[in-house]
Amino acid sequence: MVKNSFISLISQEEKEENRGSVEFQVFSFTNKIRRLTSHFELHKRDFLSQRGLQKILGKRRRMLAYLSKKNKVRYKKLIDRLDIREPKNR
Repeated sequence: MVKNSFISLISQEEKEENRGSVEFQVFSFTNKIRRLTSHFELHKRDFLSQRGLQKILGKRRRMLAYLSKKNKVRYKKLIDRLDIREPKNR
């Protein structure tokens, strides 16, 4: 498993300034999700980490729903930047 295989899309200056922004939080959740997904390729029966992954996915989904309600332009830009698909509407 390669731990540092994910390229940072946000510069160091942006990280220090915008740690509380929705975009940064979604970005960090996405990195955690990708790290855990690669972890599960080796450890298929790690059920506690799978529960943690489900929690992170739920948080990211709620953050994206909030951002899509507040600002569609920032939402679309973030989706394109992180290369994650749009969630289905209920």
